[in-house]
Amino acid sequence: MPAPTRIGLFGGTFDPPHVGHLVTAVNVRHALALDLVVLMVANVPWQKAGSRPITPAADRLAMVEAAVADVPGLVAGRAEIDAGGPSYTADTLAFLSSEYPHSTLFTIVGDDAAAGFETWERYTEVAARSQLVVVDRPGDPVVLPDRYPWIHVEVPHLDVSSTDLRARARDGRPLNYLVTDPVLEVIAARGLYAEVV
Repeated sequence: MPAPTRIGLFGGTFDPPHVGHLVTAVNVRHALALDLVVLMVANVPWQKAGSRPITPAADRLAMVEAAVADVPGLVAGRAEIDAGGPSYTADTLAFLSSEYPHSTLFTIVGDDAAAGFETWERYTEVAARSQLVVVDRPGDPVVLPDRYPWIHVEVPHLDVSSTDLRARARDGRPLNYLVTDPVLEVIAARGLYAEVV
């Protein structure tokens, strides 16, 4: 099997990964003819650290692996976990460049993250190492830094958030159809988010 030449980096906390993440990944892969989309699990998401308890990285990785196991062209990424410490996209892109030296890299972000792009650690490196992809959702567009050649990909809007899913789990409400069955199995097996899911 030939090495992938067009690789999308879709990073996140994935606490938990949900159908909105998968819809985004498969639609961006299709729109940009990507060989691979890596759902990279953040080790310590620097923008969220200290704001709330974060599920252990190994559990979040297990959920992402379960979510993408049967989805062609999507893989779970563990490089940020293996590196340890805070997770920065610039470092992850450097790693992917060394692993796939002849590939074109695409950094996939939601419109809210794109609007705050210049708050990222070493954001100029991110822009230099990859093509920036912003996921557009129907509604009012956000204002993006216009110094960068954003690639826009529209995806269906699913009003699903990991924050809401964690609250649902704590309250004992069902997560069915909001996360995939394999992810539900990991949540149940590892006792994540609530004693009873």
